[in-house]
Amino acid sequence: MGLVTYQTIKVRFQASVCYITFHRPEANNTINDTLIEECLQVLNQCETSTVTVVVLEGLPEVFCFGADFQEIYQEMKRGKQASSQELLYDLWLKLQTGPYVTISHVRGKVNAGGLGFVSATDIAIADQTASFSLSELLFGLYPACVLPFLIRRIGRQKAHYMTLMTKPISVQEASEWGLIDAFDAESDVLLRKHLLRLRRLNKKGIAHYKQFMSSLDHQVSRAKATALTANQNMFSDPQNQMRIIRYVETGQFPWEDQ
Repeated sequence: MGLVTYQTIKVRFQASVCYITFHRPEANNTINDTLIEECLQVLNQCETSTVTVVVLEGLPEVFCFGADFQEIYQEMKRGKQASSQELLYDLWLKLQTGPYVTISHVRGKVNAGGLGFVSATDIAIADQTASFSLSELLFGLYPACVLPFLIRRIGRQKAHYMTLMTKPISVQEASEWGLIDAFDAESDVLLRKHLLRLRRLNKKGIAHYKQFMSSLDHQVSRAKATALTANQNMFSDPQNQMRIIRYVETGQFPWEDQ
């Protein structure tokens, strides 16, 4: 594959493994339109190549911290509606159903939409610094697009609890709940051990298996239209928009005094 320069991610290929690293240190590794488009571009390449494993990584301190409020703020100021949610949902569906094994290698913080990436991948591993949260309700929002993937992974009640509480859970809790499949202080070593096994799988076998698994449960696909409509309604609400604008402009959370 030819060398391509990306703005928001770093990509490297090592034999049949593709590593995608979220790289927006200036923005706390948040999700913007460019990151979604670049990840989709790489996954499309992986579908038609010999890649059998895709590894998602972040920065040591933060895997992915959810939506880029700065970008949403700029769109609001221009009177535009956030446009990337359907593409983001499609990106997560590709991670869940694509003809490759997908792994989230988590270090540091995961919040909001970042949890969508972790929930959509086939395998999630982490180091001991990892923590996981859904902060949306603090702003009058809720994780409409994340929840179908998260519920599939950890069940309705635990996803419901995370949404209501908005506080981070530790990697130990995440492991007990099934959000994380394995964790270790030396997560790089843990990743290599997983790859030693996964590299033995052939692409056709992976593709057929994942198609079969998808056929057993259509919940995430069926939920797409409902989730996107809910998301659009939330971000169109003037009060929710004001909460986001105030947070971006002043750094104050909605519950703090004016």
